[in-house]
Amino acid sequence: MAGQTEELQALIQKDFELKADQPIATEEDLLRLLADQIAYMIEYDLEVLLSNMYRLDIPERKVHDALSPLCSEPANEALARIVLQRQKQRAYTKKHYKQPDLGDLDGLEL
Repeated sequence: MAGQTEELQALIQKDFELKADQPIATEEDLLRLLADQIAYMIEYDLEVLLSNMYRLDIPERKVHDALSPLCSEPANEALARIVLQRQKQRAYTKKHYKQPDLGDLDGLEL
């Protein structure tokens, strides 16, 4: 589990500028840290947050539903769960559908 959490943390850290004061041992710790960062972004940097959602290919409908007052959980937690789920999908895809090494492409002309 620790390896998967570290991989998810690496994928999420660059997009959301996560700064952990303590080691992130579990997925729940990562979710909490991400939710805190998303809460900050909702308050102070919504445009960057929405841009990140777009770049991560998160459906607009899911973002809209999470930000809706009718959502059953706070917006920051709902969005954090969506981001974590999407990053898990990306990690799975990277792991199972690796591009073959093309070797040295010098000298090839198009």
